[in-house]
Amino acid sequence: MDKVPLGKSGLSVTPLCFGTSGLGDMPDTYGYSVGEERAQATVRAIFDGPVNFLDTSNNYGFGRSEERIGAVIRERGGLPDGFVLSTKLDRDIETGRFDAARVRQSIEESLSRLGLDTVPLLHLHDPEHARDLGEITGSGGALDELFKLKEEGVARAVGLAMGRIDVMFPILRERPFDALISHNRFTILNRSAAEMFDHAHDRGIAILNAAPYAGGVLAKGSAKMPRVTYQVASDEDLAPVRRVEAICARYGIVPGALALQFSMKDPRITSTIAGVSKPERVTQTLEWAQQPIPETVWEEVSALPYTEDEPEAHRVYKPG
Repeated sequence: MDKVPLGKSGLSVTPLCFGTSGLGDMPDTYGYSVGEERAQATVRAIFDGPVNFLDTSNNYGFGRSEERIGAVIRERGGLPDGFVLSTKLDRDIETGRFDAARVRQSIEESLSRLGLDTVPLLHLHDPEHARDLGEITGSGGALDELFKLKEEGVARAVGLAMGRIDVMFPILRERPFDALISHNRFTILNRSAAEMFDHAHDRGIAILNAAPYAGGVLAKGSAKMPRVTYQVASDEDLAPVRRVEAICARYGIVPGALALQFSMKDPRITSTIAGVSKPERVTQTLEWAQQPIPETVWEEVSALPYTEDEPEAHRVYKPG
């Protein structure tokens, strides 16, 4: 795969990134478990393939995602040459504390699990779930500490990764981030991040668009996985998914390929983060990224209704 600049950071990444939250074994979120052996085999498949970009986080599976990735990094004697690993600072999962001291604890935990001294890309993650946003945004808070880590060389580039646009957009405007991660908010079904993406693109901030499958349903199908953005879905909720599936059925196209390429073809988006939880999904995602899709399909997709509502407004958040 060709590589593109990650904003102004000096890093270069492929337009496809593999998300590894599922590798931490998070059945409360995804509805299935992933064992250690399968997770490590998936990481090996990523490192052996053409994609040079992987995303994880401190609290994915209470640290299991980083631990399993770190085991393969150690097995290989370090990250593959030119590989960009992205991880995230997280609040204390029990208390919600997310101050400057917690930032230091979080990065130390991540570096220890991963077996690294530095990380190419480091995000502040999910401030909307912390106990006090002021601990994060105030003077001497978590965001100030994030940028100190960049100054110290612990991270080469820094970003903001979260869900709610109403909280994210004001923070994004105030700080010189290199990148952002938004999930579930720019898909065939939902475009709530569109204005924020315009702003970030104009400022040269790398846009990393995660969860292009709306939490997995566009990849696995509404019959097999009747959940939208990690929530059990009603027939009404699934109606937009089934409209997409109907278009794909007429043209003999896999809905997952359509959903993935919808994100990858957007000129504002630097890289699309697609979650994988077994080696076969790595191969499948690469195939979907290259599947030919006729222009008439895109014309039909552009005519579909979509929402700009908050996609997780009624989600009961669980970290596992």
